[in-house]
Amino acid sequence: MRKGPGQPARASARGSTAERKQAHLELCLEEDVGALTRTTLLEDVELVHDALPDVAESEIDTGVRWLGRRLRLPLLITGMTGGTAAAARINRDLATLASEVGIAFGVGSQRAMDEEPDLAWSFDVRAEAPDLLLLANIGIAQARTLPVARVARLVERIRADALCVHLNVAQELVQPEGDRDFRGGTAAISRLVRALDVPLVVKETGCGLSRSVAERLREAGVRQVDVAGAGGTSWVRVEGLRAPESAGVATVLRDWGIPTAASVLAVRAAGLRCVASGGIRSGLDVARALALGASMAGIALPVYQRYRAAGRAGARAQILEFERELRTVMLLTASRKIGDLPRAPRLIGPRLDAWRRFFRGGRADRTTPR
Repeated sequence: MRKGPGQPARASARGSTAERKQAHLELCLEEDVGALTRTTLLEDVELVHDALPDVAESEIDTGVRWLGRRLRLPLLITGMTGGTAAAARINRDLATLASEVGIAFGVGSQRAMDEEPDLAWSFDVRAEAPDLLLLANIGIAQARTLPVARVARLVERIRADALCVHLNVAQELVQPEGDRDFRGGTAAISRLVRALDVPLVVKETGCGLSRSVAERLREAGVRQVDVAGAGGTSWVRVEGLRAPESAGVATVLRDWGIPTAASVLAVRAAGLRCVASGGIRSGLDVARALALGASMAGIALPVYQRYRAAGRAGARAQILEFERELRTVMLLTASRKIGDLPRAPRLIGPRLDAWRRFFRGGRADRTTPR
């Protein structure tokens, strides 16, 4: 049952990493975990209607090539969970579904698996989805402290095709038991880029990426990022609900971050390819993100909510709704293939344009004239 305002669900949950991740999932179902006033600014991207597209619906091709693999849709189910029996079922059901519909899938943070190797089975989906484009996942804190060989084993153990390193500084600072030392993060990422045999994707967790950070990542050898911008799920809010002693700072910083659309513009200006995630709620949002230059769109909460409400059939229906909406927008902009969307006529609203002008100066995203 949904809790009333001010009644945090399972807020006292503590203990192991796996238990904390389970509490996160429950809160995402039972509480309002979105940003309060911040939006993704994807609504500031106005794609221009083409009344005479000269395109048949059957000609629309939503396929993309990403991380060396061909996908039927430019979608990634971003990492959510792992470490418990319930998490294992979620991972296997959604991974199998992703493989069937031709999209990519990422597991949740493997920190629990590193701490307790016996939990590896809850992340291992390869037997059920042998052809899946699968992403492993660790946090920047683990990237800093774990030997490269140990990180490589986490990737190899689940036979992943790539590794996500997630940046979640705001979330960690709000967690009472969270990490506080983030020194050496860039160097750790650089080490992993050089040492791993799989591609590395650096991912935010709801606060977005600026151009200056994207440039530092590029200099470290990173070529792919997931912006995970502000405007969708606020993990600061989630942690405030989970831990009452953090409610004050979580309320103040609930809307912290760079909107998803602005983050896409920032990282593209820095020369990186990107996944647009953070508040992607429709195929129209996917089309807008791709029109700004994203290679893929990442989704989690809408698919998870439908999965919990109606099982795999519900999650499949959600993905197919995204597909239908995306295909419709492509036809309405005379875009036969995904690569046509960045060339489709569009208007940029004033709020997103302000971010675009802000980032245009490259490293000058430290200050801006008023």
